[in-house]
Amino acid sequence: MFENIRADLRAYAGDWGAQGFWVMVVYRFGRWRYGVRPALLRKLLSFIYKVLFKLVQIVTGIELPCEVVIGRNFVIDHFGGIVISGYAQFGDDCRIRNGVVVGLKNVNEPIAPVMGNNVDIGSGAKVLGNIRIGNNVVIGANAVVLTDVPDDSVAVGVPATIKKRKYAEARECT
Repeated sequence: MFENIRADLRAYAGDWGAQGFWVMVVYRFGRWRYGVRPALLRKLLSFIYKVLFKLVQIVTGIELPCEVVIGRNFVIDHFGGIVISGYAQFGDDCRIRNGVVVGLKNVNEPIAPVMGNNVDIGSGAKVLGNIRIGNNVVIGANAVVLTDVPDDSVAVGVPATIKKRKYAEARECT
């Protein structure tokens, strides 16, 4: 747990005051408590986690349950209005901003998006449903993504249209 928190602090450039870092500390604590034995101690830690989760949710406006699978260097830029489903998954080096929702498209289908590595999600974007977001993807501000996005792409608009990233085209030509 402490190694992950140190890595998170590096991802936030050592800024202890970053609200995204606070959320990550509570997230890491929530994940860590699953491995605590005996069960009675784990239940006490689960109660503490739930209190901390609610407190950080109220203070920061960020809902990041410990059931989410997150890779290294996950950064929450800006705070407020961020909701991430417990079914979501993120690869390494992902970044999200305020107003982002990553979650279910239908309540009856409890499957949320799976993000690849190096995914950058802009302010106000909504990424919903049983979809896969590839590696090196940028999701534009206020985009609504309801379909798979391949590697090295940009998703913009409502509903999102998907375009190849320009640097990927230049790399293919060489």
